[in-house]
Formats: sequence, structure tokens, C-alpha cells
Amino acid sequence: MCARVRAISVFMLYLNVMMKPQFLIAAPHSGAGKTTVTLGIIRALKNRGFRVQPYKCGPDYLDPKLHSIAAASESINLDRFMMDDRHIKSQYSSYGAASDVLVTEGVMGLFDGAVKMEGSSADLARLLHIPVILVINAKAMAYSAAALLLGFKMLCPELRIAGVIFNFVAHESHYQILKTAAEDVGITPLGFLPAHPQMQIPSRHLGLKTGLEINPEAVIDEAAAHISKHIDLDALMRITSSPLQVFEKKENATAMTAKKILIAKDEAFSFTYAQNIAALSLLGEISYFSPLTTTKLPDADLIYFPGGYPELHLEVLSRNTQLIRQLQTYHQKGGKILAECGGMMYLGNEIVDTEGKAFPMLGILDITTGMQHKKLSLGYKRLNIEGIELRGHEFHYSQFQGSPSGHPDVTVWNARDEELDLPVFKTKNILASYFHFYFGNNIEAVCKLLFD
Repeated sequence: MCARVRAISVFMLYLNVMMKPQFLIAAPHSGAGKTTVTLGIIRALKNRGFRVQPYKCGPDYLDPKLHSIAAASESINLDRFMMDDRHIKSQYSSYGAASDVLVTEGVMGLFDGAVKMEGSSADLARLLHIPVILVINAKAMAYSAAALLLGFKMLCPELRIAGVIFNFVAHESHYQILKTAAEDVGITPLGFLPAHPQMQIPSRHLGLKTGLEINPEAVIDEAAAHISKHIDLDALMRITSSPLQVFEKKENATAMTAKKILIAKDEAFSFTYAQNIAALSLLGEISYFSPLTTTKLPDADLIYFPGGYPELHLEVLSRNTQLIRQLQTYHQKGGKILAECGGMMYLGNEIVDTEGKAFPMLGILDITTGMQHKKLSLGYKRLNIEGIELRGHEFHYSQFQGSPSGHPDVTVWNARDEELDLPVFKTKNILASYFHFYFGNNIEAVCKLLFD
């Protein structure tokens, strides 16, 4: 089976080099406003008639959802821990080939990586040879901005910091000091943004706030108008125009038997990477269902339960007993299941909410997960099962009771290569974990683990 999957060779044929505005929006630290600025720039450029392709550095699921709304084009994650460099370059160029402008939002501070600057926004910009636009919270800063900018410019000389946007600046005279600071260190000042409460996205973390509780269209439109008024978009486009290597995807036919892939997708299960879905489509036909509303389970050879927020929909999930019985029957008959984080929680006996009330779930895994004793668990992880490796990240507050079962040969490491005691549930038919797996460049691993 897997040998045939590998026969679907997806390769990139080099065609030409095109000059396009492309840049990564970063900040010295989280909370500087880079997401709002990114959304405003994307929508402002779209309003000018440009086709904008958004990207997100790192594994985050929430910012790309907002990017996609702003651009009316699907945002793509790029991550140097979960993905190999060749895959990143091919994804960047293939998704960006038909666009006019490529906009990438960074993660955390510019140089903040899993280990030093490894996997950071700077690391990605350096790999892709794209310039950086810094967003600085300058509310309580004047000429000291020169020292900050100079430090960022000198730390990694091969990185090009092309411009700076000063955020939360009260008035023009304040900006003139900041503008001089940027010019003195050779970084183009692109304007300043006064504080604007109507374009603020709530601070959110791990589902406490998703950014979608607000009216995203209204906030994005407000941000675009604010950006258009105060930021020199023409200068931004001019100073970030650089070569984009464009490749053409070609896929060879395969003789493998097509599989029916069924994916849970609704408000409770929504954390998917576009590249993972594309990889699963190589195995066969993709269709979707909702554990919240579906009452008749479609036929499937593999069901994929991605992560999401099942803890916010416990009553509705547990009340859909008609679907629960069908999923239990599917499992009893040997149906294949891939489940991540919230998807793993749904497979368990029950989920306990913050008040201690237990809601029955599928009962396929002999575990209980709960939100009563919330503990933040996050970070990059890699998994090895009998020599088969998958990479991904952990991102949750819930805890579980029970123990991994069904496979003794499982090892998990973090980004620092420290071995971890992270539960992974592996049987002949199931692969489930708190892991959010990335397999956009490694569908063979999923195939081997579930179909061989």
C-alpha cells in the first residue's frame, strides 16, 4: 500500500523567477500588534485589487483563519520544525505563484525560536530570502528605538529588515522622533498607527479567545482603513519587491485502490492544515461530517478527527447518540481512525468540564479528559513508532486520566531532543494523541501506521 502511495511523486519543476512584493511581518515581542497590522495590510492591498497570498510562521491555527477572511484566500502555515526546507520552499512558491503579493505573519518575537532562533520568524525569512517589516509598540519609546532597531538589524546580518511600522503612537511629533531613529540606522520608516480600539482583536490563547468571537469582517475592514490612512503602502510594496522562484506541481497517476477519507469538521473540530488535507487526498476521496450535527455516518476507510474545541460543545456532542453508536460500530468493525488533541478527547469515555460535570463521549479509548485542573502543555514534539517518525506540536490545557495502550514501542521527544512521557494511543486501527500531527510532506508515515 505505502509503496504505491510513494509512487505518487509530487515534484516541483522550476519555471522562472518573478519579482513580487513579499515580506514577513514581525515584532520584537508578542503583543506589539502584528496580527492586527497583518490583517489590515492584507485587506488594504486586497481592496486595491491585488491578489494577496497569506502565510503564518509556526503551527498556529487561529491567525490563519483570520488571514483567510482578510485575503479571501487560504492562509498556509510554514514551520521549520514540522516541515523540511524543501517542502517549505515548494509550498511558499506554489501557493504564491498566482498571487500579486505574499504576506507572512511571524510568530512571537522575531528571533524567538524553539532553540535560540531555530524555527523563528527570522529563521523562516532567512530561508525564503524575504525582507522583514517590523511592528514596534512605540507607545512609551522615543529615540531609543534606534538602539532597538540597530540591535535587530545587526544580530543576523544575512536577514534584511527593510522597514518599520510604529504602533500605538499618539501624534505626528512623536512619530518624527521615531522616524529619525529608523532613518539613522538605515531602516525605512513606513508610518505610524495611532491607537484605535475598534480595530483591536481580543488577546487569545489556546481557545480562551479565538479572535472569531468578534465580527472579524468589521474589525479587518477597520484595520484596513486605518492602515491605508497612516501607512505608506506604495513604499511597502516597493522596498519588498524581490524574486520569487515559481514551480509547477505535477502528480503522477497511481494504481493504488482509492480510499474514502472522512474528516470531522465543525465548530468543535476545526484545526487542520491545508497541506495535511492535500496529502490525505492522495489516498483517495475526501468528504466531511460534523460530530455536532451529522446523524448518519458516511462510508469511510479512514476517519480523521482533528483538534479543536470539543470542550466548548460537550452537551451537543454527547447528545448526538445516533452518531456515537455508528462511530462505535465503525471502530468495532476495524475502521481506521486518526485523532489529534480534541479529536483524541472525543474518542475517550468522557470529557469533564470546568465545573466537574462529565459528558459521555465515544468510549473507544479508555481515558477521561477534563478541564478542571487545567495545565498548559505546549511545544514542538516528534514521535517515533518502530522507526516511523511524525512531527507536530502539543497545544492544550486539558488533562487526561488513563494510560497509553496497544503499542509499547513509542518514543516522543521535544525540540531539545529530551525524551518525554507523552501519551500516544496506537493500535492496529487507531493513532491518537495530544499531538497535532503535520504530515503534509509525510503521508507515507500515516499510511504505514494505519494501513500496513
